[in-house]
Amino acid sequence: MKNLEATGKTVEEAIQTALTEMKVSRGEVEVEVIDEGSKGFLGIFGAKPARVKITEIDTIEKKAESFLKKVLKNMGIQAELIIKQDEHSLQINMEGKTMGILIGHRGETLDSLQYLTSLVVNKDQIKYVRVALDTENYRSKREETLEQLARKLAMKAKKTGHSIVLEPMNPYERRILHATLQDNPYVQTHSEGEEPNRKVVIALK
Repeated sequence: MKNLEATGKTVEEAIQTALTEMKVSRGEVEVEVIDEGSKGFLGIFGAKPARVKITEIDTIEKKAESFLKKVLKNMGIQAELIIKQDEHSLQINMEGKTMGILIGHRGETLDSLQYLTSLVVNKDQIKYVRVALDTENYRSKREETLEQLARKLAMKAKKTGHSIVLEPMNPYERRILHATLQDNPYVQTHSEGEEPNRKVVIALK
């Protein structure tokens, strides 16, 4: 964590000087008053400046940003990180050129980056924060593809009368398939197998 000491005629002035120099806002730091200072005799003789120390708070956004920047730098990729946070989740979008390498085969690289970022963000956290990592709108495109696949295979199962076993998928993708077909009047779904080879099965009701 970054920290900086600064002085001023008053404690508040010293704080503002430190914030300006570090280029952060008051909400991003912890403030330690080292010396409140004194005005001295007649405000001139023996005057002593106030001294403070500000320390940048290591927020979950900063943890995620720092980790991903290091990973991207090591991969030789330049990307802008757009981070949005609400009470229970952290949404991170990576924008730049050659983002396809960050997606990988069927999103495997992106999922791995998301998992590792989640570990970094949630270290020492009391409440779990869900991390959603995306680039080139891959998540929504993949979701749409899976929804279409689920409906197509449901029709096939109804037509042939046979259950259909899909290829192994991660928990996120399996949930999309289950949710898409949960109200289907003809088929039902369940998962079978062990991770990471757990599969969705579409069967007639």
